Amino acid sequence: MSTENSKFKDFNFAEGELLLINKPYKWTSFDVVGKIRNSLKPLKLKVGHAGTLDPLATGLLIICTGKLTKQIDTFQAEEKEYTGTMILGATTPSFDMETEVDQTFDISKVTEAEIYAACKPFIGDIEQYPPAHSAVKVNGERLYVKARLGEEVELRKRFVSVPAFEITRIELPEIDFRIVCSKGTYIRSLISDFGKQLNGGAYLSKLTRTRSGNFLLKDAFEVLELVNYIRSKKEEAKTEAEA
Repeated sequence: MSTENSKFKDFNFAEGELLLINKPYKWTSFDVVGKIRNSLKPLKLKVGHAGTLDPLATGLLIICTGKLTKQIDTFQAEEKEYTGTMILGATTPSFDMETEVDQTFDISKVTEAEIYAACKPFIGDIEQYPPAHSAVKVNGERLYVKARLGEEVELRKRFVSVPAFEITRIELPEIDFRIVCSKGTYIRSLISDFGKQLNGGAYLSKLTRTRSGNFLLKDAFEVLELVNYIRSKKEEAKTEAEA
């Protein structure tokens, strides 16, 4: 596989590499880290990600290796951009498709003008509550563990920034959107609150992270594409050592 004029190169994972990965649907961010870490064995080095993506989300996941893991917090703090689809007129306990619809609302009288206008309160510095089905920890335990056990938890609001919230397609009940936001923003919560703004409900049906800081999804590796490349380079090195 040629490295010329491509994103492939001779990596130095121990010294530190920043890898852009397109996280697959239903993979956890930890699944991606584990797959890459396993492909690097027998090297023993740190591998971590900068900014968790929900299992049902896809898109840009930044992976750091070796000495570069010390900069994960810096990369994680950068502005993010997402595109996605919501379903208007229904809600789920998880605010996405992980759980079944629990309420429905009549949206027959909702106009496009009202949909565009409903974005405005969510642009700028806002406060939101994380979903009950989230990885946020309360008293050392992740919220989604408590939620799946049916336990009630006290959610703590957080302050986030949303420089852009645009509607890009309306084909009810589906609505496509683009959002630019700060670290720690829960898109599921934003979509849930958007539905309430229209006197009803909404849940997230599709989400893709397209940018993190200056890093773009279009420059990312597919997970298996990168893993296979790493393995091929290891085989090359082994063959050369035996020659």
